[in-house]
Amino acid sequence: MRIIFFGAPGSGKGTQSKRVGKKYNIPQLSTGDMLRNAKKQETPIGLKASQYMDHGKLVPDEIIIGIIAERILEEDCDDGFMLDGFPRSKPQAEALRSMLQAQDIELDSVIFLDVDFDEIVTRLVGRRVCHSCGEEYHIDFQPPEVAGKCGKCGGELVQRPDDFEEQIRVRLKSYQELTSPLIEYYRDLGKLDQVAASGDFDEITKRILLALEK
Repeated sequence: MRIIFFGAPGSGKGTQSKRVGKKYNIPQLSTGDMLRNAKKQETPIGLKASQYMDHGKLVPDEIIIGIIAERILEEDCDDGFMLDGFPRSKPQAEALRSMLQAQDIELDSVIFLDVDFDEIVTRLVGRRVCHSCGEEYHIDFQPPEVAGKCGKCGGELVQRPDDFEEQIRVRLKSYQELTSPLIEYYRDLGKLDQVAASGDFDEITKRILLALEK
C-alpha cells in the first residue's frame, strides 16, 4: 500500500494513519520527522534542509521531495508507506507525482478525511499535549487519569498556542485556500477516497479500511 492521508488540521490524519500503518505493517511518514532525521543523520540533503530549519525558514519543496525520495527507498518501505500531511498544495502534489513516477512507484489511494470545520474546532480547542513527551489527550474525548498530568510520563499537559479558536479558524482558512484544490486533483487522477471523518475514531478507521480494501 502506498497511501497519502490529507485533510484539514484536526481531521485526524496522524491518529488514523498510525492505525492503518499498524494494520498493514507499513510506516507512517511525516515530513517533520523525516526532516529532523535527515538533519540528525547529516545526509547531504539533510544538511541542505538544516540551513533553512536552523534559521526558522520554510524548507523548499524540492528539498522535501528529495528527502521523501530517499526515505521511501529504505527497507521498511518495501511493502508500502503512508505520507501524512504532504502534499499540501497542487504544485507539491505534481512534484511528488513526478518523483514517484521516476522511481516507478504508483500511489494506491489518497485518503481525504472529510470533517466539518466546527467539529474540528471542538477537537482542537480541547486538545492537550504533554510538555515533556508530546503525548496527546483531549479534555472530553480522551482525558488523562489525573487532570493536567500525562499518564505516560507525569509531565504537565498544556494547550498549544495554535489550538485556541481564533488561531484554528485562521489555519482552517489557509487550508481551504491552499489544500482544497488537491481534492479535485486526486479525484481527476482516480486516486481519491473521500472518507467521512466525523464521530467515533474506531468507526472512522473502519471506513478507511473499507475504502482501501475496495
